[in-house]
Amino acid sequence: MDEVQREEVEAEVLQVIGMVLFPVRCFTCGAVIGDKWEEFVKRVSSGEDPGRVLDELGVKRYCCRRMFISHINLIDEMVLYGRKV
Repeated sequence: MDEVQREEVEAEVLQVIGMVLFPVRCFTCGAVIGDKWEEFVKRVSSGEDPGRVLDELGVKRYCCRRMFISHINLIDEMVLYGRKV
């Protein structure tokens, strides 16, 4: 595998891992929220209001909304400290 192919594979793996790092359930109430993450990110990145998107996705509780609004994807920073295999 050449260097370009390796970088493409690594980028794809990081994208998948980034999606996995969002919690499946709300830390406070235990409601399932992980299935709404991709739709939330897609719509907010296209310019929609995050509050309105959460309303339309059916995320009503403050604790669950907090999970979406305060999530920070740290995988890009964590990869810098990974071991070389």
